[in-house]
Amino acid sequence: MPTEDKRAKLRKIAVQMRYHILAATTQAGSGHPTSAMSAVELMTALLFGGFFRYDPTNPRHPNNDRLIFSKGHASPLFYALWVAAGKLPGEEFINNYRKFGSPLEGHPTPDFPYVEAATGSLGQGLSIGVGMALNAKYLDKLPYQTYVLLGDSEMAEGSQWEAMEIAAHYKLDNLIGILDVNRLGQRGETMYGRDLAAYERRIAAFGWDTCIVQNGHSFSELLGAYEWTQTVSGKPVMIIANTIKGKGVSFLEDRNGWHGKALKKEELDRALPELGAVDLNLRGEITRPEDLKPREVQPQKAAKVNYPPDMPVATRTAFGNALVRLFPQFPQVVSLDGEVSNSTMSERFQKAYPGRFFEMFVAEQNMAGAALGLSCRGKIPFVSTFAAFWPRAFDQIRMSQYSDPNIKFVGSHAGVSIGQDGPSQMGLEDLAMFRTILNSVVLYPCDAVSTEKLVEAAAKHQGIVYIRTTREATPIIYANQEEFAIGGSKVLHQSDKDLVTVVTAGITVFEALKAYEDLLQSGVAVRIIDLYSIKPLDRMALRIAAQETRAVITVEDHYAQGGLGEAVAGALARSEIPVHILAVRRKPKSGLPGELLDYEEISARAIFQKVREVLSK
Repeated sequence: MPTEDKRAKLRKIAVQMRYHILAATTQAGSGHPTSAMSAVELMTALLFGGFFRYDPTNPRHPNNDRLIFSKGHASPLFYALWVAAGKLPGEEFINNYRKFGSPLEGHPTPDFPYVEAATGSLGQGLSIGVGMALNAKYLDKLPYQTYVLLGDSEMAEGSQWEAMEIAAHYKLDNLIGILDVNRLGQRGETMYGRDLAAYERRIAAFGWDTCIVQNGHSFSELLGAYEWTQTVSGKPVMIIANTIKGKGVSFLEDRNGWHGKALKKEELDRALPELGAVDLNLRGEITRPEDLKPREVQPQKAAKVNYPPDMPVATRTAFGNALVRLFPQFPQVVSLDGEVSNSTMSERFQKAYPGRFFEMFVAEQNMAGAALGLSCRGKIPFVSTFAAFWPRAFDQIRMSQYSDPNIKFVGSHAGVSIGQDGPSQMGLEDLAMFRTILNSVVLYPCDAVSTEKLVEAAAKHQGIVYIRTTREATPIIYANQEEFAIGGSKVLHQSDKDLVTVVTAGITVFEALKAYEDLLQSGVAVRIIDLYSIKPLDRMALRIAAQETRAVITVEDHYAQGGLGEAVAGALARSEIPVHILAVRRKPKSGLPGELLDYEEISARAIFQKVREVLSK
């Protein structure tokens, strides 16, 4: 146990951090000082009490302990920690917090080098921590620990409990949650107020070991709690600390109505004397980690794609095949699935490389968050479930873009073409959803060869990629040696007599090819484009088609809003050519795939009729 001199130094560091929290938020005119002040001792004891192992000169050291602020609005505390660690000048923090162009943003992002992942949308940090802890325990096999600071308000989020159950399932004894129970949320008392036992019962019920700290501002209690965490084996642990919001300033302490409010200059002048003497030159010491690194695996050349041309294969099956084929070339790949691996076909990767597969069960929000944690530790997660279930995790996906991630999302069973399972299982919003993500790539292959090549392109690409796969087996239309680039397309039929261009992707490519044959027999030539890369688009191919044909018809097994058709229409907005969108516009039903394609007017028959209608005008 640290000496009284050590605890006295920690108390002085805590005073300095409160000073910087108040001064920076007042200077900015905004922020959450009271939320930060409640957790000052929690974080001071962790970073400077001898438990946190980190090399501040090398934030990316693979064996550094990781610290995630799930309560991201406490960012003033996070920056104040690094002032105390000597890695951020105090004046820079005070003068640049929340300013445009500064890395010291209102909620943490990796623009500041000591931030692991962007946080601020509550209920996500623990899932990110799960991914980092999985990486340490099962992949890199390093002794680093992951600490997550949680707020009591965010414990109402279901994603927290998804993370808790999976952390217990995988026995993540290298994951430590620190729950700051300061009683007050944004508009009043939280669900359980100061009932620490209520939190303990629930957290323990999910298989975590727990430690209640009655006074979350007592260094004696906190140092003892952190020492206890080092003794637990086989379970994740949670410190449940009773704290006071606004601690250190009498007119802020435990007072409702101060959430998200900075002090005015005259209020700051009243508050600072209450802190006592402030030593702005005091610096805390962080224990260095062991200089350990994961074992390096050299990439090997992947086998070639080899599909018989006469045997239909579902693109979801080709996805599973591709993961297995490509792993030697991309040894950082991991696979996560939401208990549907026998449908998404990621089970093929699981059987081939069981140590690189994580079953995440039916908990898509946590799965997306854990994928981000793995990505932050240098892995390439391929994360798969039904396309219909990804909207459940959209907030996690949306937030991940601010951490510069390298995640590949895969949605199977897309569209009405899945048939009898009915609308609850039909992904019809997924293209729109993933197109909205900044700098995302959205791919929709139609056959096994294009799927294999696009999975490879996704693995090579740094960033968020979404791959949409299909339930039904489809014919092989591409040669095994065909190449597919992100941002490209394939012109399947073309002549100088083409009257209309049909642009499509995925399952409706085959409807367009059937319509092509029927139209040709009736004397009408059309151009068929497989727009497998929906974002980014092959604008050149589209513009050429717009110049050389009279109209463009798009066909997609997706709702009209935000899908392929609107993407094409946007790309051709400056052209005078009309763009007609065939998409899902009726409430889907159960039925055979062919019946549903006809019902939604995206079948070969509907394409044939639309071409004739357009030409008649």
